[in-house]
Amino acid sequence: MKIAIASDHAGRNLRRKIKSHLAARGHEVVDLGPESSDPVDYPDYAVQAARQVAGGKAERGVLVCGSGMGMMLSANKVPGILAVVPHTEDEARLSRAHNNTNVACFGERTQDPEQVLQLLDLWLATPFEGGRHARRVEKIHKIEESRQGGEK
Repeated sequence: MKIAIASDHAGRNLRRKIKSHLAARGHEVVDLGPESSDPVDYPDYAVQAARQVAGGKAERGVLVCGSGMGMMLSANKVPGILAVVPHTEDEARLSRAHNNTNVACFGERTQDPEQVLQLLDLWLATPFEGGRHARRVEKIHKIEESRQGGEK
């Protein structure tokens, strides 16, 4: 699977660990940085990875910042993205099975790195169930479309 990853400065170490983990499992990883530990703004990196996923250049995205929340909020502004910060196995599994999320976000300051790797593996391995869930996900995308058209 081709996976776009990015972080801010606060998530750089965990991003590197995730990159190695994914590569060792045979995934193609597109690392969008940053390489430096200098402070950067997480929305700049979140949007790059999210656009890779939304544009079909990557199948999934993984984003890391201090809490995962800033990356999630930023990624979810990109049309076609459904991003989540999973903290439990149920959240990782259900976010894929029921919500068809395509970006997983993690917090280097708030989550155990080994648990992150386990949650990531589960999230990547879980297929979308479709069925009644497809109708609900489609409604989410319709909200997105109406926001782009200027409706409030």
